[in-house]
Amino acid sequence: MDRYITYLRQFKVGPFAIFDIVASYLGIYLLAPLLSRLLLLIGLKADRSTWMWLTLPLAILFHLIFKQNTPLSKMVLDPTGNWLVKIVILFMLVMGISKIH
Repeated sequence: MDRYITYLRQFKVGPFAIFDIVASYLGIYLLAPLLSRLLLLIGLKADRSTWMWLTLPLAILFHLIFKQNTPLSKMVLDPTGNWLVKIVILFMLVMGISKIH
């Protein structure tokens, strides 16, 4: 099984594996109704598009919590460069949070 994942992860755009990005967005797309119901328990409402905006910021957060070094988390944490990546992630975070009621 591991060799199939390794094979799928070899296709990249820059340093990012296409398989990882597609799997992340597909997973959030499928889990969004459940996540929205869980958020309703604390009185907040979020739709599927909110979760799609928050996919990459949440992925970075979870990778940092579990101490997994990924190219994207390295770019976000690098204090000397990659300002465009930081702006895009910040924009995605703001768009996602602004849609929560």
